[in-house]
Parts: sequence; C-alpha cells; structure tokens
Amino acid sequence: MTEISKSHLFTRKNSAKITELQAKEIERRLSLYQIFVKLYEHHSGLLEDIIQLENLSLFGVTGLKTSYVQGVVDDSTVYLVTNLGENQTQTLRQPQQIWTVGRDRHSGICIADKYLSRRHAAIQYIDNEDEPGFYLVDFKSTNGSFVNGERVYRRIRLKEGDRIRLGNMSFNFFYNHTCRILPTVAMELLMQLATRKECSINETLSNINPETYFPKTLVQAVPFAKNFGLDSQLGHDGLSTEQKSDILDRFFSKITSSPV
Repeated sequence: MTEISKSHLFTRKNSAKITELQAKEIERRLSLYQIFVKLYEHHSGLLEDIIQLENLSLFGVTGLKTSYVQGVVDDSTVYLVTNLGENQTQTLRQPQQIWTVGRDRHSGICIADKYLSRRHAAIQYIDNEDEPGFYLVDFKSTNGSFVNGERVYRRIRLKEGDRIRLGNMSFNFFYNHTCRILPTVAMELLMQLATRKECSINETLSNINPETYFPKTLVQAVPFAKNFGLDSQLGHDGLSTEQKSDILDRFFSKITSSPV
C-alpha cells in the first residue's frame, strides 16, 4: 500500500513538472511573438527584405523569374514594360497613362491572385506636378498596397528600385527617363561580323559610310568612291565579294598611310 502511494505521488509530481514546463514554453513563445510584433511595427521593411531574399533563393533553386514593372518616358511617349501579366514581358501603352492592376479581366495588368482585389491599385504617370513621374494609387483594396514595406493610403511617387507589394504579390519598380546614344561600332568589329555565317560581307559593306567611321580623315575619305570606281550606293554596283574585299583592303591601306 505504501509503495502504491509513493508511485502515485511521484506521478503527480511529474505531471506538475510537465505542466510547469509547458506553461514556461507558452510564455516564452508569447514573449517572442510580442517582440516580433514590436519589431514589425517599427521596422516593417524587414518583412519585405525577408520576402525578397526568399524570392531570390527560390529563383536560384527553381529558376523562378523576378517580377518587375518598368516605367519608360521616351520623348513624348510614356509606357510600361512588365512581366506581371500573361507570364511574359509586355510593353503596355495606355492613352490616359493609367495602368490598373487587379483580378478583374478588364484591368490593364490582370493577375489571378486571390489576395488581390478586383480593382486593387493603379500606376499613373503625371507630368503636370512639381515632381512628374509614375505614382502608385490604391483603390481602398482589402489587403492593401505597400511600397518598401509601408502601406499606401494616398498617392505616392515611385522611385527607381522601389519594392511594391499588392496583396500577396511583390515586384520591383524601375524608372527609365534617360536615353544614351552609343558610339558607332568600329570598322574592325564590323569586318569580324561579316566573317560570321549569318552575316555576309555584302551586307556589311552596304552599311559602311567612310565619313561616319573615319571623321578625322574626312578629306581622305571623301574621294573614296571616285578613287576606287564606286558610286554612292556601295553594295549595289555589281561588284563581287572578292572585289569588294580588295577595295576595302586598299582603302584601309590608304587611310593608314595618309597623314591625319
């Protein structure tokens, strides 16, 4: 009888110990949750960074693409380039310069995401304000619109590299408002292209303008056609490929030997 009482007492003490440990574990998890809530309230952008890192990790493992929207201002033409819709990159022009986003099939960018509202948000280009550019507008969506982790309650101007989240969908925004004209390709590179199978020397020579490629030797370049019996329509004179190659070699030789 005594042994049974001792065993029962031991079981009760053990159960009490387990209950105490479980209570401490619950308290510990609650404390961690409260810390996380405070951290998110003051540093909500961290969540976007974590999601972005997760997306990059998935891209490296599974080859998933990175979603983006690029606003382009080309002279008087304004448009978006994006891969959000229809799983392919598209150029989207809109006469009112307003691109709507949502689940509705009539949206400019239609995305089948249950966390998106039917008319969730829009990207609008405005050029008559102090800061012209692309702006994000939320249509009082259920799950909200966020820019760099901050919820959008009013129209906000988008900047290069902004991270946007609409519902459960995230993408990067890029802004292209400059255009740079690159210099002409060097003659020796053109000749290398002419030796490739997919490009003939006839095509290369027909696009060569000596005044363009040799501006410092313009005086020597001008009589080029007369000296070698070519008219201004180089490539349409009936000469063979060998003849044109020989003419080009002689031209290079003359340019090299002539003082600049």
